[in-house]
Amino acid sequence: MREAVLALGAVFFAGMGVSALVVPAALVRPFGLVVSSATSRSEVRAVYGGFGLAVAGVLGWCAAGDDPLRTGAAWAVGIALAGMAAGRLISRLVDSPTAFYPIWFYFLVEAVAGGLIIGVVRP
Repeated sequence: MREAVLALGAVFFAGMGVSALVVPAALVRPFGLVVSSATSRSEVRAVYGGFGLAVAGVLGWCAAGDDPLRTGAAWAVGIALAGMAAGRLISRLVDSPTAFYPIWFYFLVEAVAGGLIIGVVRP
């Protein structure tokens, strides 16, 4: 179960990372963001692309073993995902309501993935 959860997370982040590198404007369009310059494309490629591929690599590495260092790295990714979900909740408190997609869809993805990762890598 542990390996499957971590591998699935790696695949998700790899897909996000590759998408951000190849089609940065399409990746952020559902959020109402407009990527219209080299600077904005660079930012999407860095934050979603580079970071996504790095997280995919970490989760893939974590799936290959269960030593304390891998457990800690996976735990950090799970906590980061939970933090992203919490940020969406906080935004809901200070902003007007949003449609289910994309905000609440990704909230569920982040909350469930973070919880699963934290749950399967408990020390």
